[in-house]
Parts: sequence; C-alpha cells; structure tokens
Amino acid sequence: MHHTKIALIFTAALLAACGKGAEDSASQASAQDKAAKAASTLPAGVTLVETFDGNGAEIAIPYSKYKLANGLTVVLHEDHSDPLVHVDVTYHVGSNREDPGRSGFAHFFEHMMFQGSVNVADEQHFAIIQEAGGTLNGTTNTDRTNYYETVPANQLETVLWLESDRMGVFLDAVTEDKFEVQRETVKNERGQRVDNRPYGRALETMYAATYADGHPYSWPVIGWLEDLDRADLTDLKRFFLRWYGPNNAVLTIGGDIDPAQTLAWVAKYFGPIPAGPAVEDLPKQPATLEADRHVTLEDNIHLPALAMMIPTVYRNHPDEPALDAAAEILGQGQDSMLYQRLVQTGRAVQASVSHSCKELACEMWFIVIQNPASGESLAEMEQAVRDTLTEFAERGATEDDLLKFKAGYESHRVFGLQSVAGKVSTLAAFETFTGSPKGIDEEIRAYLSVGTGDITRVFDQYIADKPAILLSVVPNGKPELAAAKQNYQWQRTIPDSYGDDGQALALRPVKDNFDRSVQPTPGANPQVELPKIRDGKLENGVRLLAVQNDETPTVTVRAVFGVGQRDEPRGKSGLTALMASLMSEATSERSAAEFAEALNRLGASISIAPDQYETTVTLNVLAKHLDEAMPLLLERILTPDFSEEDFARIKQQTIEGLQQARKTPQGLATRAVGAVMRGPEHPLSFPIDGLPGTVANITLDDVEGYYRAHFPAHLSGVTVSTSLPHDTILEALDDLAQLKVAQAVRPAIALQKPDIDGRTVYLVNKEGAAQSSLRVSQHALAYDALGDYYLAYLGNFPLGGNFNSRINLNLREDKGYTYGARTYLLGEPQEGMYMFSSEVKKDATADALHEVLTELETFDGKGMTEAEFNYMRSAIGQQEARSYETPDAKLGLLNNILRYDLPLDYRSQQNAILKETDRKTLNKVITDVLKPQKLAIVVVGDAASIREEVEALGMPVVELDEDGNVKEAGKAKKAPESASL
Repeated sequence: MHHTKIALIFTAALLAACGKGAEDSASQASAQDKAAKAASTLPAGVTLVETFDGNGAEIAIPYSKYKLANGLTVVLHEDHSDPLVHVDVTYHVGSNREDPGRSGFAHFFEHMMFQGSVNVADEQHFAIIQEAGGTLNGTTNTDRTNYYETVPANQLETVLWLESDRMGVFLDAVTEDKFEVQRETVKNERGQRVDNRPYGRALETMYAATYADGHPYSWPVIGWLEDLDRADLTDLKRFFLRWYGPNNAVLTIGGDIDPAQTLAWVAKYFGPIPAGPAVEDLPKQPATLEADRHVTLEDNIHLPALAMMIPTVYRNHPDEPALDAAAEILGQGQDSMLYQRLVQTGRAVQASVSHSCKELACEMWFIVIQNPASGESLAEMEQAVRDTLTEFAERGATEDDLLKFKAGYESHRVFGLQSVAGKVSTLAAFETFTGSPKGIDEEIRAYLSVGTGDITRVFDQYIADKPAILLSVVPNGKPELAAAKQNYQWQRTIPDSYGDDGQALALRPVKDNFDRSVQPTPGANPQVELPKIRDGKLENGVRLLAVQNDETPTVTVRAVFGVGQRDEPRGKSGLTALMASLMSEATSERSAAEFAEALNRLGASISIAPDQYETTVTLNVLAKHLDEAMPLLLERILTPDFSEEDFARIKQQTIEGLQQARKTPQGLATRAVGAVMRGPEHPLSFPIDGLPGTVANITLDDVEGYYRAHFPAHLSGVTVSTSLPHDTILEALDDLAQLKVAQAVRPAIALQKPDIDGRTVYLVNKEGAAQSSLRVSQHALAYDALGDYYLAYLGNFPLGGNFNSRINLNLREDKGYTYGARTYLLGEPQEGMYMFSSEVKKDATADALHEVLTELETFDGKGMTEAEFNYMRSAIGQQEARSYETPDAKLGLLNNILRYDLPLDYRSQQNAILKETDRKTLNKVITDVLKPQKLAIVVVGDAASIREEVEALGMPVVELDEDGNVKEAGKAKKAPESASL
C-alpha cells in the first residue's frame, strides 16, 4: 500500500540527515529489485521509465512512470485509502499552439471531445461516468488541455475505454450538427464568463496589449468571437490530428489500483493508437516592453479599476520562487504593503499583487479597485502602486517575511494533496511541464532555499523601475476617468491562408485486436463505510462532532453559532455579513495586520462565513501548529475590536460592492427571486450581503449589539476533521469548552410568504446585457433528509439534477441556448423552493423559457421513465465512494448532521431509501411538488430587446426595479409585505 508521503517541511531536512548509510542502501536496493521485477512482467509495448517511493523527500507522491511504444507517457500512483480512482489525460496543447486568426480552437475542442466518439454515442461520456457514480470534466488553459474523471475503483477499465476511444477514434463521430451546437455553447460560455461579467474583458485586453501580434499569449483562451465564427469543421479536425496524438499526452492514474492490471488495460486500449506528429516545446517568450503602455477599457461597471502588469520570467524559471515571495510581501493578505496602503486606509475597495506564471511567460500583476467614496482618481491609485514599489525597494524583504511566505507555501502544498485528484493532477502537471512527475520535490527545495537577498535581487532585476502595461477599466462613456490617456493600440493580423487549406486530412486509423465497440463490464461495486464519527459534548454542553483524517497532517476546526440572516431586524439586511466582515478585522489585542501576520507565521487561516441560519468560524492549520493557532481562533471569536475606522471603511466597501453586484444579471436575479417568492421585506429575500440601502441603515451600535446578543453565547456546535488523536483535540478545544453558552431563542419570522397564483413573468431591465438570466421558481418542501424532500431530490435528478438531465440536454446540447441549465430544491429548516436557473443568449430568451415550461409540464404529467429511474439509482447509489474522501467532505457530513440534528448514519439510511423506493413512489412525490401552472418567472436582461418576444408567450409581465420592487408608470412601488406579487 502506498500513501502520499508528506513530511513537514521545516523538520524534514533534519530528519533526512539522520540514519543514513546501510538502511538507505538497503532501501535503494529494494526499490531497484522491485523495479527490475516489475519491468520483467510488463505488457508488450510498455517500458518502465522510473519508480519513486518518496523516501527522503519533504513532500512526495510515490509513482511509477512508463512509456508506450506510441509515445504515450503513463504515470501510476497507488493510494488505497479510499475505493476511488482518478484518471487524468493531459494533452500538451493549449491556446498557445493556435494560429493567429484561429483562436479558441483548443478550448472548442475540449467541448467537442465530450460529444461522443465512434463507439460512444452523443452525450454518453457524461452519462456513463455519472451513472457509475463518478464525476468528470475538462479544462483548457494557455498551455495544456486536460480531461479527468473520479470514479469508484471498479470503474477504472470503463474510464480507460472512454478516454482511449476519444483519443483514437473520435473524428469519425464528429458531425456538422455537433460542431454547430458546441460553437453556440462556447459562445454562451464566453457571454456568461466574459462579455456579461464586470471586468470580464480585462484579462484579454491586457494580454493583447502586452504581447506582440501573433505571440501565443496575445489572444484569449476562449477565443475571439470572430475567430469562432470563421472556423469550420475541417479546421477543428486538423487541430485534433496535429495535437491529440498519444505522444503529446500524459495519462496519470491514481488511487485504489492494481498496477499490473491497470497497465494491462492501458496497453490494450491505448497501445494500438498511432502516434501523431512530433511535438517540439515552444521557446520561452516573456514579454518585453520599451515604455509604459496605457490602455483604457470601457465596461458596464460601477467601480473603476486599475490593472498594472510587469513582465518577468517563465514557469519553472529559477527566479520564479523569489518573485512569488515578492508578490506575497507586496500585496497578498491584510498585512501586505499594498493592502495596508490602499484598502486599510479606505482608499480602495480591493488591492492585491500576484505573480502569474505560464509555460512561456510570467507577469507580476497589481490590481486595484478604486473606492469612489475616497474621492481619489485612478491616476492616484497608480501612484500608490508606484509608491509601494519605492517603499519595497528601500525596505527590502525581512526574515519574518520569509518565515510567513514559506509557512504559507508549506500549508498550501499539504492541503492541496488531500484528495487523490490533487495528487494525480500534481503528478500530471509536473510530468507535462518538467518531464518528471517528481518535480514537486525540486520545486519545494527551490521555494525553501529562497533568501532575502534573492527577493531583493529579483525585484531589482525584473520589477523596480521597469515599464508596465496599465489598464484602466472605467464605466461606459467615462474614458476621462482613466489613469492616463491611452497611448497604445494593439493590432491583429489574420493571415489570408495557413498553408493547409485544401490539404487532405492526415488520418491515423487504429487497428485493434479486440472489439472496441464493447463497453467493459465493471466489477463489483466497492463497499464504502461511513467515516467513524465521534459524537460527544464539550464541558459546557456544546455538541462536538469529530472525524479522523490520516491522509495529511492537518486539522480543521469549525465553530458554529446560531445566528444568521433570518435573525436580522427589518431594514437591516446585511447585518450578519457586515458583522462577520468586521470580526475579520482588528481584535482588541492586535491590529488586522498583526493578526494576519500571526496566522501567516503558522501557515494557518481563519475564515468567518455568514449564512441564512448560522455563522461559522473555521480554522485550517497544519497539525503541528494547532496549539499555537487555537488561541488565535478564540481571539477572533471573543475580542473583535469593532473600531469606528474599520466600521466606516468596511461599510463603505460593502455598499460599493453591492452597487457593483447590480451590474450583473445574476445579482439582480437573486434579489428579484427573493422578493417575489418571500415578499420584499422578508429577511431571507435579500442577498446575504443586503442591498445598498439596507446596509446604509446599519450603525456600529447595531453591529456591536447584534454581536453581543449572539457571541459567544449561541455557540451551537463544533465540528472537527483531524489527523491528531481525539484526546489531543479535546485538550486543544478546552478554551471553547469553557465558554458560557445558552440556547438561542429564535421566534418565527412574522412575515408570510406570498402566494404564487398562476404564471407571472417578472422582468428586470439590464440594459445592454449580452445574456438573460432566467429563474423559474415555486414554493416547495422544507429540508428533510429522510422524508419527501430527499425523495423529491431523487425525483428531480432526471429533470434537471445532472448534466444529462432533460433540461440541460435540451437547452445546452440540443438548442445551444446556454452554457448550462439546472433545476434544484432549496430546502431550509422551515420552508423551501423549487428552482430552475440558467443564463441564456439574449435572442433565445423567450424560446428558452418556452422550452423550460414545456419540460416542466411534460415531467409533471408523466414523471421519469424506467430508463431514467435506473440511471438515477445507479448514479446516486455509486457516488458514496467519493463522498467522504477529503477532510472537507467529511466535515460537510458533520455540519449537516449538526445543522439538522440528523442520525449519524443518515447517509446509510438514505442509501437504503434509494434502493427500496420504486419509480411510482418517486414520480408521485416529485409531481406532487411540481406545480407548473403556479410559477414565478424572473427574467433579467435587455428589456428593449427581449420584452416583445417574452410578452408573446401570453403571460402577465410585471416590471421590477433593481431592489425587487414593482415598477408602475416609471416609478418603483414597494409591494405589500405579505401580498401576492
């Protein structure tokens, strides 16, 4: 059995120096013997390259690396802690391999690869994995494209069959119809993530201004719309044939595997695939600037922003770690220099520095979002950044800076390896970009060897007094707000031809010695046991739920307090969130910066999360630092400073952020649905942060009184995920156990929710929106883990509860109207809602809404089919293998048990319900919930463009303003608290 070997970085060097000699020699000889034995039994065409057992490394992931005759690299990692496997296929092709004028091909092809292959029908890749209880996705960035699945261990052969089928015999299944649908899907994704999102076009604008025309990073990963429109099916096929050969791929498999059997399957399914054209690494190409370039971007935003970027090196350059350290000191966290200069003083809403590295180039980014209330300009924000750089040049880096940087690096690396997916993706990335999965060890050594002199040197060499790209993002029609007048205009050159026009496709037929059309039959489902939960009480009677996690030396402690949005007084929406934000500032013992420094020295984090019914305070820390971190957790909970200065700053930043949220259709839709479904004054009808007007009503006395009423008295429970013995945890929690607590008294909310009588469209105008936000809602069930709510969750699965649901396949895959669509239950302790949600392209607003209503009516009439029922039972029934893998997943189980006072084995009881409940029963429950003729339909979009077609659907249309109030004759009128809207 192999587990990820994680020794703590700051002690590993000492431990590694001890006990060398004969023991090490014996270990090395043993490893060589194992490698020789393994090589002698390999399948034909498979060569062992190297094995690594992790000995002697600070953080290590044991692996074996192999090469197939066709050039495919295979990396295996054994981890038998959970009955799971994770498979990652990384192709060394990202947007940097595209030709000018053919941007977006790599990302487009990622979409196409899920459209079936010769032996896998359209949409069946998703269906097969989900039915097996797995999860899957693909991602594309500038430098690589990867496809991955996490499945129960018995499904490994099926995954290898699927991945090999689309690597080897994909093209013959590609059709013009599939191509066109995915073209529309990619456009919808761009609309949702870029064009319809504040600041969404900032990154591509910066890259276009930074890199010369034709540079591999001068266009966005998602591509330019005109390039996507210009592409044809033959272009995409050529792209596949050029870059999707096995010799340009790394197949990494980790988890509960039998290496010999796994290699046999790899050889069978991937071995016959012919190699593609040879692939050479691209040359490193950091940007070069002769002078500052000022660029202005007008956008639909409320808060002007400045992005300043200075080119540096490239990924895995020896100076990358020191540059990362400089970025952290300059602008990461409350104790950083730029944060202290701009955010802590209220001059900016946000200020940060990061060092972003890609395969060919890196950049140092300075991001500042201006606070209009300060009265300062973007030019002054630019000067503040430059003043910070001058200060750093004079101050330099200190040993304390290094201590915090290295502690944070250690913590980040350890927490990132808590899942088999984290381990596999790490191996895959290092193999792809360094040629060895063991690169993590070299990276750690590089980061731990950084000294203060290194930071000073790289700052002087790459950052100080160097030219920069400066992007001013300003509201539409206000270019005068830019930091400086634009002095650079980027140009695009699109070739007239590419040299491959008219050429025949260089097809590579696969010759198998087996019937590839036959889907493998998986073995028996792995037996999954619930994690052992310790259920007890602290000395003060507070419930403690703890679960052991031995994969990584980490501890998470979460304190749950019985106060949330539902407790906020009328007119003070956002009070819980504002209190939580202020609790994250100074304490009575330290400033915010001093508190952040104390955490950073431990590589720990403390977060405060407000919610509808509770507020949680969570500590994440390496186990060795728990004793030092617990006093900080108590300090955060018990001694917030609530200073006038912090309150004024945080309140103003919150209001500005809420004004910015009104620039997004999604933000407007959230408020509109709440107002319509609950009534506009109901405390849960508001976004969690409130509205600009409600936050403006909150005083410091409100915050302090609200805090005193609930902290620490309403500590309702503590949940813990730990690698330490339980007695050690109890000792660490002793201070929490001494707090005086009392049961929270929470009167029922007086306001009654409005009746939803018939169908009504509530239209919110978002002028110029590229997409429309659709929300279709009705009243439904309160949360019940073992009753009708759970049965309705099962019943909704085929309609809108998974990727292959009726609604998603209709709107995304068949019509190309959206990037994604879903239906879901929102179950709360006292009430619930049923919701459809999607962002659709503007010109399909009415058509998409018509399709949704038709799908709801059809499902309400007939329910799920027998095939859908069987698919749902298999998909949900086999998810258990990945339900409790990580500490976060285990903690989620504990938090649900605590929140709803559930039996410790409620998940086992749900599994029994799933097995025992028949289709007829599920259909009755879900169709009893569905009321397709009584729906509140919220549409947020460009009213001038969509109103006529929406009205043609024949439903009443009521206009709402951005606060969720009914508009009449051009005026906003607040609806009655309990009346139907």
